[in-house]
Amino acid sequence: MRYRRFGKSGFEVSEMAHGLWGMGGWTDSDDGESMSALELSVELGCNFFDSAWAYGEGKSDGLLGKTLANNPTRRLYAASKIPPRNMRWPALPSYRYGEVFPPDHVFKYARLIQDRLRTDAIDVLQFHVWDDHWTEEPDFRNTVEKLKRDGIIRAFGLSLNRWEPENGLRALGTGLVDAVQVIYSIFDQSPEDQLFPACREQNIAVIVRVALDEGSLGGHFTRETRFPAADWRSRYFNPQNLAQTLERVEKLKRILPAGMSLAEMSLRFALSHPAVSTVIVGMRKLEHVRENLRISEQGPLSPELLRELKNHRWDRKPAPWSD
Repeated sequence: MRYRRFGKSGFEVSEMAHGLWGMGGWTDSDDGESMSALELSVELGCNFFDSAWAYGEGKSDGLLGKTLANNPTRRLYAASKIPPRNMRWPALPSYRYGEVFPPDHVFKYARLIQDRLRTDAIDVLQFHVWDDHWTEEPDFRNTVEKLKRDGIIRAFGLSLNRWEPENGLRALGTGLVDAVQVIYSIFDQSPEDQLFPACREQNIAVIVRVALDEGSLGGHFTRETRFPAADWRSRYFNPQNLAQTLERVEKLKRILPAGMSLAEMSLRFALSHPAVSTVIVGMRKLEHVRENLRISEQGPLSPELLRELKNHRWDRKPAPWSD
């Protein structure tokens, strides 16, 4: 496992991060299997774990807390997220800051998360949604400064809306933000335009999520792929999006280097950008942990392949099904 500096925080985090979303609320998740996967990640050198209160109403935070407690001699970094008070994803410009992250709501959930994680301080606490219209709200600054001053958190971050990487640039200029979490993949390359340069200039950590496009870049979906109605992916991979996605996946398969899987190429693409601090991968099965964590050892993709992958950029706009 390779490690990178996590912005101005001073943390040294693993290039591959373990995401817990699937452990908290997805269908067919098993707590025993999840704990085994988390423990194997630790053994293989992963030290950054991304959770959120919304992942099962604190369930994934609790699983992560057990993992931290089981490994008291290892420096593991726990990141979690405050849910929006109005429980709406993504944030919209029409929402008032006070409707989404009022101080009492933020401090309530910070304490709940802290309790589930069993930690004195949360390494990285993020707002689970963000809209840049809120940047100048006095409560935003006062809340983040108090969270840090009181020792509740070590670093603060924003999880940016899907396909809106620029909707966070103003907040970066406040000096309050230590990390941003953003969707970045072979398909979704727009963070390279403005967000990544700003983060490099201001020494802000970048947490990449959805590098496998919710699973399509794993290379195993077909036109017959279906998810249970209660599974979020059943909306995301609606017939129209699934068909368009599979067409693009097939084009990528045609340029795969010999001996490289589509998942490996996709994860190494995300790791190849120097602004990226760590890449989240959801892993509930032991074989997935072994397959994904070893990718850090392979290093970045070749310049020639990266140039070719630029041609597969897919600029999209938020839609009701993409929340």
